[in-house]
Amino acid sequence: MPKSSRGPSASEKARITAACQRFIDEVLKPRFLPAIDPTPFNYCVDIQGKWQGPRYRFIQRYRSGFAENLGEAFDAPFVRLDWISHDRFDIQWHRHTGAWFRIHRGQSLAQALKTIETDGHLHPP
Repeated sequence: MPKSSRGPSASEKARITAACQRFIDEVLKPRFLPAIDPTPFNYCVDIQGKWQGPRYRFIQRYRSGFAENLGEAFDAPFVRLDWISHDRFDIQWHRHTGAWFRIHRGQSLAQALKTIETDGHLHPP
């Protein structure tokens, strides 16, 4: 499917954001961040979503426990939905190298969220 250069409309973006936030709150956080466990290293403190152009990224927020930068936070994306057209997305996996790799093509939003839930490659590290 060819990608549109425009991206989703404001109302479609709001609908996608709401569905993804429900997915984060009801699936990802209970399963992958049931509690925040501070460590002397980097530790996850949140899972959130953010738009970057026509792409919706799922991100882990980390806080540092290292003495030299104690309490500093940074974001690490782990999967994203690339909007193709109305209710069609490609799913991209964030490799440890920093590159994105497309794993699934042309899924509906419901299919994409189910795929993220069930495909272990797409889970937060």
